Amino acid sequence: MSGSAADLGALRVYTTADGSFSLHSDHFGEAFHNSAGALNEARAKFVQPAELQRFRNGHALKILDVCLGLGYNTAAVLEALPTAEPVVQWWGLELDRRPLEQALDQTSFHSLWPAPVLAKLEAIRDQGGWQENNSRGIQLWGDARSMLEEIPEGVRFDLILLDAFSPQRCPELWSEEFLGALARRLEPQGRLLTYSRSAAVRASLKRAGLRLFSLLPAPGEGAGWSSGTLATPPDSACPQDGPGWRPLSAMEWEHLQTRAAVPFRDPHGNATADAILERRRDEQEHCGYEPTNAWQRRWRGDRPS
Repeated sequence: MSGSAADLGALRVYTTADGSFSLHSDHFGEAFHNSAGALNEARAKFVQPAELQRFRNGHALKILDVCLGLGYNTAAVLEALPTAEPVVQWWGLELDRRPLEQALDQTSFHSLWPAPVLAKLEAIRDQGGWQENNSRGIQLWGDARSMLEEIPEGVRFDLILLDAFSPQRCPELWSEEFLGALARRLEPQGRLLTYSRSAAVRASLKRAGLRLFSLLPAPGEGAGWSSGTLATPPDSACPQDGPGWRPLSAMEWEHLQTRAAVPFRDPHGNATADAILERRRDEQEHCGYEPTNAWQRRWRGDRPS
């Protein structure tokens, strides 16, 4: 996200369907989590398909959390680490400090996590990270596009958790260029995980050379044609089906041939949301791709996507 925290507007507290606390951003006009449950979403879309048991054997687990927000995704991953805890090298990107601060002010949020996980979240809030034996966390506050460049070039990640506001609301963090930069940061067996099923996002990840998989719904989430995306480097050993994911359907592949797949472009990494959206609308008008509503009618009658 670009701008300052003051630009993000009011943050309103609400309770999701699984009883976990979340926030709604007035600036973006969106909630931070699926109404089916903040905790359910973190576990189903970021922990389960990460297959953390892969890191039982002393492998250093390198994690990038893009849009830390309230801290659910990082907390859920840290909580679920294998018993033989791997060395963790964690980096977080986030513009606004308030969501984490508000989460840590909530008794209900505290009750979700074991003390060591809460201690790390509090250290992120208070000190910008933690250092514990050979594990460490580094939080970078600011526009994620520029903050990503602050991470040493040689650092590659086993897990990238991408949880920005939706592409139409926050296109800066779903651009062809930013997604390509994230793809280049993946380890050969790394996994990028996001709730987004956007054709523009998936097409950009595909052009970045990644394999695409479709995430399954979280508990309490309504069954839909897709519930999120897992992306891996081309030579990854990730199987076609696994805990929490499946191959893309024919419907999803055809979605990538429609106008919805025209990417969000931000060549210099500093464009405003309005500029990115206007550029995309112009490209969509002249792209010659199938109209997305025709794809919808072919697969789903007149029901909206």
